[in-house]
Amino acid sequence: MKFPDQKRDKFDVIIVGGGLAGLTSAIHLAKNHIHVLVIEKNKYPTHKVCGEYISNEVLPYFKFLEIDPFQLGAKRIKNFELSLPNNKSVSCRLPLGGFGISRYAIDMTMAEKAKSKGVEIIQDRVTDIQFRNEEFIVITKNNTSYKSKIVIGAYGKRSEVDIRLKRRFINRKSPFLAVKTHVTGDFPDDLVGLHNFKGGYCGTSKVENDAINLCYITDYKSFKKYKNIDEFQKQVIFKNKKLKSIFTDSKSVFKSPLTISQISFSPKKPVEHHILMCGDTAGLIHPLCGNGMSMAIRSGQMVSKLILNYLNSEIGSRAILEKEYQKAWNKAFNKRLRIGHLLASIFNGERLAQVMMIFLQLFPGVLPIIIKYTHGKPMETP
Repeated sequence: MKFPDQKRDKFDVIIVGGGLAGLTSAIHLAKNHIHVLVIEKNKYPTHKVCGEYISNEVLPYFKFLEIDPFQLGAKRIKNFELSLPNNKSVSCRLPLGGFGISRYAIDMTMAEKAKSKGVEIIQDRVTDIQFRNEEFIVITKNNTSYKSKIVIGAYGKRSEVDIRLKRRFINRKSPFLAVKTHVTGDFPDDLVGLHNFKGGYCGTSKVENDAINLCYITDYKSFKKYKNIDEFQKQVIFKNKKLKSIFTDSKSVFKSPLTISQISFSPKKPVEHHILMCGDTAGLIHPLCGNGMSMAIRSGQMVSKLILNYLNSEIGSRAILEKEYQKAWNKAFNKRLRIGHLLASIFNGERLAQVMMIFLQLFPGVLPIIIKYTHGKPMETP
């Protein structure tokens, strides 16, 4: 279904944020003839700070969305490696497997698919979301307002919208920052690595065009001791010989690394002010678990199914819709988030990390079990 040529100011659903979660919802809803507006602050395509590994759990659902990541050059990933700064390491076969694809490629493809299904996408920044008389009013930086029955919050880790809504997590300390770059060099296509260093860890995997994605997270306290990224990498990250080898034996694709700061792992609520939150907006799993992208896609599917039931009057009220989404979110992700926090606390402590590594080397069968707990089962198609 395509929109008529005239500009709309009222929609069935407005999605604030056009990343993985937002675009997933947009395509799903539009395939069911729902009028959808996506408001995204960035222009497509753009690189984002992200691990760029997606679990194969999303592949059945991607067929429904008409998205084939392998046509974009995604790398099939079968193996996992974990290492510590003392250069001890352990590896295993991924229970379900995954693939590597850049946000630059997948976001652009999903945005084009959404437009082809009739979704309107505008580049603007949302400054306020108001709810009055069972209707949302979404106001943007360009002084434009839009109305809708439903609003999905899919704008990422933190935003001025969070401040406006007075979300509790926004006032808590967010001491983490992340750095991401693409390089070219010698690296296996089928491997995703997670390599610890003092104060953080770095994910490594191939994406399309034979680029190696390097994305690491660290606490600001560790980082601020050094004058710039290069010095931090040489003095801290390179203590892990595997990371040193990857960084020094490769050539940078980006002119300079991408960075984001004030990353918060504090608990969030999936429903606030009647807005249905998706992806990182609802809850952020530690990158240590390497599965945030599939969580975003799964949450987009989850919220879309419930919205369709609500708009078709199968769910009788907004209160029930919100309760059902909260319940579905907790069932799908609460355990993953708890395990993510536990693993991060273990590997952020030098002694605990070494003990865990010894244990995993003695009992290698435990590692695939841990990975299963941070991943989901193959997603059902509608």
